[in-house]
Amino acid sequence: MYALDDYPFEMRPMKPSEGGGYLISYPDFTECIADGETLEEALQNGREALRAVIETLQEHGLAVPAPNSGGVASGKFIARVPKSIHAQLALNAMVLTLIAKGLGQGTRVE
Repeated sequence: MYALDDYPFEMRPMKPSEGGGYLISYPDFTECIADGETLEEALQNGREALRAVIETLQEHGLAVPAPNSGGVASGKFIARVPKSIHAQLALNAMVLTLIAKGLGQGTRVE
């Protein structure tokens, strides 16, 4: 079995409108998130959430993902854009096509 420390995590500060503090998530477990007032508290709460998710998967006989099973290049990126531009980005396919063209790969995206 894998150790909790083997799983990568992402942490970000939360806006005051989100309650402040820090949010932690685990890319190998899409729904495993936690938060805390401080970095240390978010990390501790995240480890407890991760432990609970893994135990639940095991109790139900489900596979526990290996660390880094999401891969380094997950295909997901986050960028802030003005609201006026965000409203224009209605179709994900359009965004992928523009990115592919910008990278010189034509319109085919795998």
